[in-house]
Amino acid sequence: MNKRLLIIGFVWPEPRSSAAGSRMMQLIETFQTQNYNITFASPCAKSDNAFNLESIGVLQTTIELNNGSFDDFVKGLNPDIVLFDRFMMEEQFGWRVTENCPNAIKILDTEDLHSLRKGRHQAFKDEKLFDKAYLFNDTAKREIACIHRCDLTLIISEAEMEILKNDFKVNEDLLLYLPFMLDEISKEIIGNLPSFEDREHFITIGNFLHEPNYNAVLYLKDTIWPLIRKQLPKVELHIYGAYASQKVNQLHNGKQGFLIKGFAEDVNTVMQQAKVCLAPIRFGAGLKGKLIDAMQNGTPMVTSTIGAEGMFGDLEPNGFVEDIPNNFANQAVQLYNNERVWEEKQEYGFAVINNRFNAQKHKKMFLSRIESIVDNLYTHRQNNFMGQMLHHHSMQSTKFMSRWIEEKNKA
Repeated sequence: MNKRLLIIGFVWPEPRSSAAGSRMMQLIETFQTQNYNITFASPCAKSDNAFNLESIGVLQTTIELNNGSFDDFVKGLNPDIVLFDRFMMEEQFGWRVTENCPNAIKILDTEDLHSLRKGRHQAFKDEKLFDKAYLFNDTAKREIACIHRCDLTLIISEAEMEILKNDFKVNEDLLLYLPFMLDEISKEIIGNLPSFEDREHFITIGNFLHEPNYNAVLYLKDTIWPLIRKQLPKVELHIYGAYASQKVNQLHNGKQGFLIKGFAEDVNTVMQQAKVCLAPIRFGAGLKGKLIDAMQNGTPMVTSTIGAEGMFGDLEPNGFVEDIPNNFANQAVQLYNNERVWEEKQEYGFAVINNRFNAQKHKKMFLSRIESIVDNLYTHRQNNFMGQMLHHHSMQSTKFMSRWIEEKNKA
């Protein structure tokens, strides 16, 4: 009999809209290689961009917050593994899973550390250096508690692994570094990509509902793009992304070559048409999907320290990492004009994808860790006293708040 996986999604996967959506599809594919029967459940409304999971054999179902119907649902499904998409879903449904399916392995996929992203954003708004005072925020208290309550938490960035181990003192047995899992870029694929001479213009891309992306576009508009445009007066910047609001669209300026293009039907097509990708991210966390897209499509980039975090390891980046606007603009112009440098950086990008994000290597490690936890579940949980403590009734504020809302909704 096939094993059963329940994924509780914060949103329905949108692989064409966000890196988080692509990440979820990679996780689903990994479990499908092991013949899991997969059910994806979410309390969120579906958008038009949501991927049709049933087309790949995944059952889709809607669940309700603060409603006992989930108890009957999960008990009937009786999953072997429950994967929570972001910590908020563990808060809402984790205690119900524990009560109804105590032997189910609970896995948390953070996507990125929300507490880190929130702390950096606040420090940016306060115009202060980010430190532990910003890191140890209220979101961190919730997020770290969720990590302790789960059997395994997937961390997409090595930088975030170090923060969890060193700053939050999380036991490494509860964590697994699992970045994007990508297919190798073959010589044949590389040979079919457009050349330096066949490309033109700059590109940036990102879901506009994600505040770091919107802020980066504003930064480009007000600070960096005028510096580039001064040196390359006929070149354009093409800005792509899902959910462009009125405040985004009003940034469009044809005379300045600053063009809001909106949703990209095919990110590979638009990325391959561009010569250089710009990603001046000033706050955020996790891995930046736009840089992955750039490397996969042979498009060198200029990004910031935050943008590059966790991306390249000991390897050379597929472009330049700059935080000072003038330097950022000058490196962008150099990449745009210098074919030799451009081709060198492009090769670095292929090496990063093939060496650091190798799908087979990371899938094997992930599945091996799950197997180890299944075989030693009792000991694994006994060694996690913090998790036991957080499951204790006196700590379950989320549970009792949910019960109160459930009763209130019946009135």
